[in-house]
Amino acid sequence: MTIFVDMDEVIADAYQAHIDIYSGEFGTVYTKPQCDGKEFWQCVPEAHQQSVKGHARRIGFFRDLKVIPDSQEVLKALSAKYEIYIASAAMQFPYSLKEKSDWLDKNFPFIPWQHRILCGHKHILKGDVLIDDRSYNLNKFEGRGLLFTSPHNTESNGFERVSSWNEIASLFL
Repeated sequence: MTIFVDMDEVIADAYQAHIDIYSGEFGTVYTKPQCDGKEFWQCVPEAHQQSVKGHARRIGFFRDLKVIPDSQEVLKALSAKYEIYIASAAMQFPYSLKEKSDWLDKNFPFIPWQHRILCGHKHILKGDVLIDDRSYNLNKFEGRGLLFTSPHNTESNGFERVSSWNEIASLFL
């Protein structure tokens, strides 16, 4: 079985990074539950929205993301049984390609570079499972799509949802 795994909001906590950066710059603390159903930039005052939208364009944003709990252990176990590929949109932001690759080297060294697809659109992926936080990536996927819960997608429907890596382990291990 071939399983594709997205990075941001699936194994790398980009949403929390936005919250942390904003908190440091503006002194206002948000929590993920406060942001349910919204992109983080939609939670802040209009005067700050462009600043939040620019976070991912900063040097170091993708390099320093925290790892989603249990993703390392579960992915390591899955990689012993299945073909695991990391499939991440890495072309949209200027520094993300190198930073995402370096981040994977540091946090998921058991997934070799040959199993990393840093791309634009994911509709080209052909495999059995795609785990992603964006329903638009799952829409065109011909296999089994699993929507990984993130604050921005809590109101999205139409896909099988998983909210933790332990849930994924129970499905495939």
